[in-house]
Amino acid sequence: MLKYHMHKSEQELKDREEIQAIISQGKYVTLSLCREDEPYIVTLNYGYDRAKGALYFHTALKGLKLEFVEVNPRVCGTVVEDRGYVAGRCDHAYRSVILYGTLCRVTDLEEKKHGMQVMLTHLEERPEEVKRRLLKDDTRYRTVVILRLDISDMTGKQSH
Repeated sequence: MLKYHMHKSEQELKDREEIQAIISQGKYVTLSLCREDEPYIVTLNYGYDRAKGALYFHTALKGLKLEFVEVNPRVCGTVVEDRGYVAGRCDHAYRSVILYGTLCRVTDLEEKKHGMQVMLTHLEERPEEVKRRLLKDDTRYRTVVILRLDISDMTGKQSH
């Protein structure tokens, strides 16, 4: 993919640790998908597996996003840290990360468990309590699809 330079280079976040911190602190990502010439955008909560450079999602067994992913697994997404509107400046303070990568359906039971644990740890204050309540046994994993976004590139931007 052709890489563009940022128009306002002073807003570019170049520190990879800072970019990863935004992803680590975020709770949702908006993904852009496409099949043929039809666009689709969806916002999902996620878990970030820093070691794998991947995001995990859970979804229903059927749905439009799965239909899009089957045709074209390449996606672009954004995570935004909203710092609020700046009154009197007609501006908004934020930090954001744009992610590029490939979305795949996880079929291996152990990786499904790993992905769900990553999500619960990322999103929940008491992940083990939620896991005990909602994932009592392995059969529960048959009722959900786990998706993994393998991140191939990411860029960060900020506005004060």
